[in-house]
Amino acid sequence: MENASYIALSRLIAQQRALDVRASNIANATTPGFKAESVVFSDYLVQQKGTATPMGGRAVQMVQDRATWRDYSEGQLLKTGNPLDLALQGTGFFAVDTDRGVRYTRSGRFSISAAGNIVDMNGNALQGTDGKPINVPPESASLTVDADGGISSDGAPIGKFRVVQFDDSQTMQAEGSSLFSSKQPARDVAQPEIMQGSVEGANVQAITEVTRMMAEMREFEFASQFVDGEAQREQSAIDRIGHKG
Repeated sequence: MENASYIALSRLIAQQRALDVRASNIANATTPGFKAESVVFSDYLVQQKGTATPMGGRAVQMVQDRATWRDYSEGQLLKTGNPLDLALQGTGFFAVDTDRGVRYTRSGRFSISAAGNIVDMNGNALQGTDGKPINVPPESASLTVDADGGISSDGAPIGKFRVVQFDDSQTMQAEGSSLFSSKQPARDVAQPEIMQGSVEGANVQAITEVTRMMAEMREFEFASQFVDGEAQREQSAIDRIGHKG
């Protein structure tokens, strides 16, 4: 296979990755707190080692899947009226306890577990500012959440939600559609902005994502056709050389 085929194949592999990311965005367009992703491509220069570039020679540029960039802009605010639906405004993440350690989320759809703890949709306990789960008394009739994260049951304070932020959110790793992990130290947000009775929707623009996916599918088909065409050309050349022999 010649360089042209290798270059087209690198584009084909990268384009498949872009399609996978775009499909994930579309699938999570209605997932609370979901943050859209994009693939970052770059050129990868291939140089022949141990010799100078020959006369008329050119650098071979492959397509490289360099990284995945996540858009952390806020999604649309959706009012639900549920007292345990909480929307974070501005930067920050809720902290939850999982079997794998502390994880972080913008998905503010919470409920009360059988043990009385406030948990996320996966049953992970939401942390308070003391690092412990927030427990709701079984006789509680109403819950009120202040803008700064303080929560009260029937007017009596029972805790305060822990909200954290990171110096570089792009280093965070997604775990599923709503959780993130980070190797950076989390910094507590002293005065978070929380809205009770609402959730933050995904920041995915569905129509835009579908349009981009169609364009990327055309790019994938073009690269695929080019690889097929190069394979046929090379096979034809081999057949003619063999026939002459």
